[in-house]
Amino acid sequence: MTEYRRAEETDLTAIVAMLADDALGRTREVISDPVDRRYVDALHAIQADPNQMLAVAVDGSGDVVGCLQISFLPGLSRLGLWRGQIESVRVAASQRGKGVGHEMIRWAIEECRKCGCGAVQLTSDNRREDAHRFYESLGFEKSHVGFKLAL
Repeated sequence: MTEYRRAEETDLTAIVAMLADDALGRTREVISDPVDRRYVDALHAIQADPNQMLAVAVDGSGDVVGCLQISFLPGLSRLGLWRGQIESVRVAASQRGKGVGHEMIRWAIEECRKCGCGAVQLTSDNRREDAHRFYESLGFEKSHVGFKLAL
């Protein structure tokens, strides 16, 4: 049985390992012992913001097997609709293909619903075609074009 909970500082080693566990992640993340202070500072900022949730999926033996971040975004458009923005979705390599990702996203959608969100959105790197198929299998639609500017 998988449990979902807010991430704690002790989870950061597992989270960073999952973020770095592919060709794109290896170029973006830093694996170190102890965990790079920037991750700790980011976690503290997330924990201090009531509209942010960094969550982990924990298996029956207590191992972190997945993670994601939800941002609860207020907006004026669509009659003041709140949106849940899901990002940084990762599943441990040993758990891929076992339904953990599907369960985790369904859990995140329910968390958004509980917080009054009327829509859930996410972004995925253009190169992550498997992820795109995964999100479409859960009912997400490619409805917008996203743009980013590195600062």
